[in-house]
Amino acid sequence: MPLTTPRRAALRTVAVTACLPYLCLKAAWIGGSHLGIPEHSGLRDHSSGMAAANTASILLDSCVIALALLLTRPWGLRVKTWLLALPMWVATGLLAPVMTGYPLQLLLHACGSAAGPAAPGSAPFLDTWVFAVVYAGFIVQGLALGTLFTLYARDRWGHLLRGRTGELPSSGAAPRTAAVVTAVLSLLPAAAHLVWATGSGRGLTPALAAGRTTDDYALEAVFAVFALVGAAGALMTAFGLGRSLPLRLPLALAWLGSGATACWGGWLWLSALLVADRTADGPTATMGLTYAVQMVTGTLIVVMGIRFFAERAHQVGRTP
Repeated sequence: MPLTTPRRAALRTVAVTACLPYLCLKAAWIGGSHLGIPEHSGLRDHSSGMAAANTASILLDSCVIALALLLTRPWGLRVKTWLLALPMWVATGLLAPVMTGYPLQLLLHACGSAAGPAAPGSAPFLDTWVFAVVYAGFIVQGLALGTLFTLYARDRWGHLLRGRTGELPSSGAAPRTAAVVTAVLSLLPAAAHLVWATGSGRGLTPALAAGRTTDDYALEAVFAVFALVGAAGALMTAFGLGRSLPLRLPLALAWLGSGATACWGGWLWLSALLVADRTADGPTATMGLTYAVQMVTGTLIVVMGIRFFAERAHQVGRTP
């Protein structure tokens, strides 16, 4: 299983290079620079919460570099499954809504939306060029890292991914019940984000309800779709739905949907707390419940996936 091919080395270089603009900006902000921050932006407040958020952002994006190395070096094949899968799941979850939401915002803007594209999950506190540079970098990171992980997974776990959904043995009552419960729970964040995507401010703080743009509505729709995608993947795997479909499809849906739902639920929850710390305008009960359920449903799908792959490895007679 060669991991050091020229193609993979090129993808690694692309992924690492795409991280640099974001890392440099965050480091500059931690150092006190106002590069890309407008005069009256709240981001100029150098609170401990903002410093912690910027530091956490640097650590998260640095993980992309570590993952790119792991996926392209021989020693990467010796890393324990969970030690690779967990950070890769988080990276996928954080990058996937950006990769879909930001282009959608740009498309809406090109079609006549009055609001310029805003950063996914962020208030418009930055110059427009910052969004373009940083989120273009995120999209490149996601494409390069996703391709590397797909190639790595095919080499290391291809025996667990072969076949079609209809060829799976009966999963039993417990996994099916867990899938149904997860799907029902997923309806709450999906419905909340869909309501917010229509322009309704129900359940939001007055400040958020008054300050949203078309870009925010587009992002809410993206969050709703990912919540439903994760639930669909779990149901398809548990019940063998879409019998002629490759097994990789429902597994990919569960991976993408659970990661985006859980990780952005956690990020939005933390962001709401930081806003409350700075403005005394904390998240509403509806917002808190929505983000909490997102984290719960995403985690449940991951637990179901762990059980599925453990049983799958036993069926094919090989460990993951």
